[in-house]
Amino acid sequence: MAEAQANNLYLLARLYGVETAYRDFAGRPRRAAPHSLLAVLRALGAPVESPGDVPGALRELRQELWRRCSEPVAVVWDGQPGRLELRLPAELAEGTAECRLELEDGETLRWPCRLARLPGLRTARVEGVCYVVRQVALPPGLPWGYHRFMLSLPGCALESETLIISAPRRAYTLPAGSAGRIWGVFLPLYALHSRRSWGAGDLTDLRELLLWVRELGGSFAGTLPLLATFLDDPYEPSPYVPVSRLFWNEFYLDVARAEELKECPEARELLDSAAFQEEITALRAAPLVDHLRTMAAKRRILELLARRFFAGDAQRQAALRRWAAEKPAAEDYARFRAAGERRRAGWPAWPDRPRAGDLREGDYDPEVARYHLYVQWLAHEQFREFAARTRQPGQGLYLDLPLGVHPAGYDVWRERAAFAPEVSCGAPPDAFFTRGQDWGFPPLHPERLREQGYRYYRACLRHHLQHAAVLRLDHVMGLHRLFWVPRGMSAREGVYVHYRAEEFYAILALESQRHRTLLVGEDLGTVPPCVRPAMARHRVSRMYVLPFEYTAGGADRALRPVTSGVLACLNTHDMPPFKAFWLEKEKNAQDRVALPLFLHRRGWLDVPTNNAEAVLRACLRHLAASRARLLSVNLEDLWLETEPQNVPGTQDEYPNWRRKARYPLEEFSRKPEVVETLREVNQLRKINCKEKTTGK
Repeated sequence: MAEAQANNLYLLARLYGVETAYRDFAGRPRRAAPHSLLAVLRALGAPVESPGDVPGALRELRQELWRRCSEPVAVVWDGQPGRLELRLPAELAEGTAECRLELEDGETLRWPCRLARLPGLRTARVEGVCYVVRQVALPPGLPWGYHRFMLSLPGCALESETLIISAPRRAYTLPAGSAGRIWGVFLPLYALHSRRSWGAGDLTDLRELLLWVRELGGSFAGTLPLLATFLDDPYEPSPYVPVSRLFWNEFYLDVARAEELKECPEARELLDSAAFQEEITALRAAPLVDHLRTMAAKRRILELLARRFFAGDAQRQAALRRWAAEKPAAEDYARFRAAGERRRAGWPAWPDRPRAGDLREGDYDPEVARYHLYVQWLAHEQFREFAARTRQPGQGLYLDLPLGVHPAGYDVWRERAAFAPEVSCGAPPDAFFTRGQDWGFPPLHPERLREQGYRYYRACLRHHLQHAAVLRLDHVMGLHRLFWVPRGMSAREGVYVHYRAEEFYAILALESQRHRTLLVGEDLGTVPPCVRPAMARHRVSRMYVLPFEYTAGGADRALRPVTSGVLACLNTHDMPPFKAFWLEKEKNAQDRVALPLFLHRRGWLDVPTNNAEAVLRACLRHLAASRARLLSVNLEDLWLETEPQNVPGTQDEYPNWRRKARYPLEEFSRKPEVVETLREVNQLRKINCKEKTTGK
């Protein structure tokens, strides 16, 4: 490619927020290939099939940007005076405009604006048109919320609308005087099983786990995403590729707690039958979670309950209608699931009309749609009851908001304007994945998301925050930039695309304050330098994962210091449990000596030893007594599990998302080594800050 062509291509990419080069995990510069840039630009909406189209696309984009009178979104922090930048054709910049600000609570403010008197920033000539950039002041002291600012110039077509996000600068934190350093436990819900559940954990098991943790002094119970997944055809049990980030997974319903079971003799008869009880017994005895069989068994009962519900109690039906009115996507989602079941395929394989989003009678079985509506309402009820019994500031569920959704799922089908389906999210090559990673799901489109006022993203957040005491944000770097892999290319050929991070943080801070939910960002992997300062600025806790915090500093500095604004833990679901990690570390002479000595010198290990159990408990003491804002304890570490829950990069080679905990809830909750360790963690978490910083 000629130098002039390349320069134009790089300029167009930068205007679209695409990085033309980045530094890899080793700090080496990597320049994006022209064919990769062209593919990503097409996904962003640029009319570029070849390098020859770039000059025209540049002219078109410049004109479009200058014709946009104001940005679609602006942020005002902490009620401070806000200013909105206006781009005006010079011949219109002398008139009087009408300003209207519609506040979230319904109040409307109006005022005239003499454009000539506004502060001028600069002028520019674009394709023969002269533009003037000026600033209009917004009323001071705006309340928190989402407000609509509109500017119009009578007598001409000049109009603009901007979503004003008036937000606190910091996300929610525990109130003064409360326990400032909290702890909880982690276990995937499918792995958490009990003697009463059907071979995989359900919401009642999760509630019992949380109540047990709170008896020990803990604050939260953490698990993987609990969102709807494909458990038929297509089949994808991964909690990180959900059908939707707006609806729960009926797989986790406690069928026995459904109100309709009392009034449905057919369901009780089936449930009590010898054959059905044999199936439940087999599911409990199976070494791995069988998502297909478990869901099939639950569905047989739930379908009977749904029929009883829609033929029965008028008050219950009225309650569902009120909920559906508050969540209008629920009936649409139910029809989508029913249509998918009829065709036994994801929506990309549907005929043109339903594939385009138009579902009509005949495209789905109404009874199947009623089933999906009922189970979502039942999940809403069980979550609401759960939260009512357990939710307090800093206490309750630790939920996980995944980065993406299944490409054949509901969200991409209905909210496709918010996505870029021609590419997928991934990660560049690193030391562990030398070919890079293609995660297979489409990223959000940065500008279309802004144009819709982040409506979809806000809905996903609220779906979780209404029940979560703590919310983990998967791959928090995605607030700043995401690695896009064009369809048909390898992950090596991907490029980074930027997002408006401050707008995301404004939404996160506002919603977390409203719901009184603590935020944790998963910041593992390749982290740009801007990310962690932004997290600290907005009070989003980062993650301190002990194996990633090793240094080459010897016994005195074997681990990096634990700072206050973190969630500390020994591992994540994508890593080996602690014992497996330590057995591997023992093979390295320096690691074998440095960490035990480090822990011994700080008083957490009586004598330097390589015993995995002793080192594990010393590490937990070190983290528990640290300044970390939150501490998460992987329950499986406490009985020295060695098998991971997920092995990234594998599919059929390992039973990802299927491995049960070695012990049922009733058994591990009474194991002395589990209970005593958690009691010690609780005691150390409550030591005052001065005592902690001096050691034991």
